[in-house]
Amino acid sequence: MRRGDRLLIVIDPKILRTDPDAVRRSQVARGEPTGLVDELVAADESRRSLIASSEAARAEQKSLSKQIPRASGDQKAALLARTKELAASVKRATAEADAAKEQFDTLLRMLPNVIIDGVPAGGEEDFVVLEHVGSPRDFAAEGFEPRDHLEIGEILGAIDMERGAKVSGSRFYFLTGVGALLELALVQHAMTTATTWGFTPILPPALVKPSAMEGTGFLGQAAENVYRLEADDLYLVGTAEVPLAAYHSDEILPAETLPRLYAGYSPCFRREAGTYGKDTRGIFRVHWFDKVEMFAYCAPEDAEALHARLLGYEKEFLGSLEIPFRVIDVAAGDLGLAAARKYDCEGWIPSQGRYREITSTSNCTEFQARRLDIRMKDADGTRPLATLNGTLCAMTRTIILILENHQQPDGSVRVPEALRPYLGGREVLTP
Repeated sequence: MRRGDRLLIVIDPKILRTDPDAVRRSQVARGEPTGLVDELVAADESRRSLIASSEAARAEQKSLSKQIPRASGDQKAALLARTKELAASVKRATAEADAAKEQFDTLLRMLPNVIIDGVPAGGEEDFVVLEHVGSPRDFAAEGFEPRDHLEIGEILGAIDMERGAKVSGSRFYFLTGVGALLELALVQHAMTTATTWGFTPILPPALVKPSAMEGTGFLGQAAENVYRLEADDLYLVGTAEVPLAAYHSDEILPAETLPRLYAGYSPCFRREAGTYGKDTRGIFRVHWFDKVEMFAYCAPEDAEALHARLLGYEKEFLGSLEIPFRVIDVAAGDLGLAAARKYDCEGWIPSQGRYREITSTSNCTEFQARRLDIRMKDADGTRPLATLNGTLCAMTRTIILILENHQQPDGSVRVPEALRPYLGGREVLTP
C-alpha cells in the first residue's frame, strides 16, 4: 500500500530483528503458521544485505569518479573501466534491493498484529469469561414462556421481515412504528452519553476508498464480507471504525491533543459470507444495520489503559439499558487482522438461553496508524500512535435484547428508564 511514493510499514520491523520469537508466539496463539515469520526474517536480512552492497558499490563509484580528472593514460582508462563496471553493479544491486524490499513489504502486509501478552490462545470458543453483570430473568417463575424478538416485534408492529425480503432480499428488514422510534431513541441516548464522556460526535461517510479499507485491515481476512462498488472503486463500510480511523490519515497529531475521542453513527453493511443457515430468523445477523462506534487515538503507552476505559463505557451503556451481560477476553484466533486484544460484551437472549455478542472493543496498538500514516509529535520527535475502537450501540442486536429482556406476558415491552426521555416519557411499548 503506497501513499505518495512511500510504501508504509504495517508493523515495526524492529521486532522481527530483535524479538522474532514474540512474533512467532503471537502466530501460534492465533493458530497461524510461523513460517511467515521465518520468511520475513530471511527477506529482511536479504533486503538489508543487498542495500549494503548497493551502497558500497555506489560509494566506490563516487570515490573513483573523483580520481578520474587527475589521472592519465592507462590509469585513467582503468578507472573509467572500473567505474563502468561499478555503474552496472550499482544498477543491478539497486534493482535486486528494490525487488527484495517489495517481497518483504508484501509479506509484512500479510502479518497480523502482534497480540498483547495475556490474550487467550485458540479460536472462537477459547475465550475467557471475565465477569457477569446482572442476572437473567426467571420467566418460569413469572409464569410465562419468553417470546423471541421477532414474535414480539410483529406483535408490536415494530419489525417487518417479509417486506424487507420483498424489497431487498434475505437478511433485510424494515423497522416500523415503535421499532423505528426505539432505534432513534437508542441513537440519541448513545450519542448524548458519549458526548458526556468527552467524545466528539461525528456522522462519517459510509463509502470509502480502498486505502481506508486496507489501512484498517478489512481487506485481509475480512475481505469476503465487504461490499465493493466496482464502477466507483469504493467500499461500503462494515463499521464506522473505517472512516474514523482514516479521518486523520497522513497527519501528524500534536501529543498535547491526545487522546482524541470520536463517536460515529453510521449504517454498516456486511455480506455475512460463510454464515449460510446461521441466525436466519429475525434481525440478529443482517446485511445492514446502524451503529454508534467509539474511536480513539492515543500515545501507544496509554493504549491499554484507554482500552479499559472503552470497555467501561460499553458496560455502563449496557447497564443503563438494564440488560444482563457478560464480558469475555476474546481468544487470539478470533481477533481479526488489526486487533492486539479485544473484549466482547455478550448480552443474554432469553429465547436462546445463551449470551451473544453485542459489543466489542479492540486495542489495535500501532497497526492501523502505521498503515494509514498517522503519527504523533512529542518532545521525543515524531512516531506512530495507537488506535482503539469500541461498539457503543449496534442497533439491531440492542433492540433484540431490549425486546426480549423487558417483554411482558401480553406482548408489550417495558422501556428502560434511560430511554424514556427519548420516547416522550413512554414507559411501555404496546401493540
